Amino acid sequence: MTAGRPPRVLIDATSVPADRGGVGRYVDGLLGALGKVCGSGVELAVVSLRTDLERYTRMLPGAEIIPAPAAVAHRPARLAWEQTGLPLLAQQVGAHVLHSPFYTCPLRAGCPVTVTVHDATFFTEPEHYDKSRRTFFRSAIKTSLRRADRVIVPSKATRDELIRLLDADPTRIDVAYHGVDQAAFHAPSEEEKARVRARLGLGNSSYVAFLGAKEPRKNVPNLIRGWAQAVADRADPPALVIAGGQGHDDDIDRAVAEVPSHLRLLRPGYLRYADLPGFLGGALVAAYPSYGEGFGLPILEAMACAAPVLTTPRLSLPEVGGDAVAYTSEDPAQIGIDLAALLDDEHRRLSLAKAGFDRAKEFTWESSAEVHIAAWSRARS
Repeated sequence: MTAGRPPRVLIDATSVPADRGGVGRYVDGLLGALGKVCGSGVELAVVSLRTDLERYTRMLPGAEIIPAPAAVAHRPARLAWEQTGLPLLAQQVGAHVLHSPFYTCPLRAGCPVTVTVHDATFFTEPEHYDKSRRTFFRSAIKTSLRRADRVIVPSKATRDELIRLLDADPTRIDVAYHGVDQAAFHAPSEEEKARVRARLGLGNSSYVAFLGAKEPRKNVPNLIRGWAQAVADRADPPALVIAGGQGHDDDIDRAVAEVPSHLRLLRPGYLRYADLPGFLGGALVAAYPSYGEGFGLPILEAMACAAPVLTTPRLSLPEVGGDAVAYTSEDPAQIGIDLAALLDDEHRRLSLAKAGFDRAKEFTWESSAEVHIAAWSRARS
């Protein structure tokens, strides 16, 4: 390679799901920022699913956007292609570095590899994953820590857990906080709030919001039980709206069955991206009592929408929320107590909303992109 030439980086975006969940938000946010900050710092090539070609071509006009084989839309085929087709593609595009953004990477890439490991909860919270998923991701994380030239993590907590639990080499780990798209996630207008309430059939009713996957780690059943405890005796109890993907937590249905009949709980599934500011910013409280996160993008997005946030002080969440959010435990009784206290204290909710909104501005995808570029440069050297 030419001395002094910017590294040519191939980013594998084939793991991005159509629903734009956590990994989708990360890859889209990173690529969008790279399109703004790259300059002479890096040359980009991106391989993506065919459904994302237009998106990334528009996002990165100066990059080479490559369609992956159609079969990689299916996970088993994608994992097989990652080990065979991806290294060949890296060679074809002259990549100096290959970046894999979702835990796994080729064992023999033919060039330096960087991998994003999003969290250590497969080790710290193993009981919240089914056996096959837990086994797969534990193996993938161990392999990536062993084989990758650099590992990128979204928080100091994740870095520290990988070092503590897996004896990871701290000199090869880079912490790149996620950012938040301030245009997509913003303090909503009254019109935006009203539109979302109308879509949900809430009218002028108040509500508590949850947005995220329905996985056991997210602690949705205990949120439901805590909310029911907090509002059951109120004259005008706020509803609970559980939005996001369906996930695989069977205990949610059991918790829903326990809800008193006079309370209102809505499960609308995915909301339109454009409705998220009105949904989060229109809530009395955005509640996210997770057992632990690698970063905590949902609370950052809620903060950016000027929602008062109630979460737990587990793993990375205090790194994101700081003093700008309220904390509770994972226990339903304590969630109920702390949620009730917030619902009764409008001044504190307004204070948290402002503090969270201001703090969210500190987390930018441009800053994250700069850390990635530095990691790629280190991997290349």
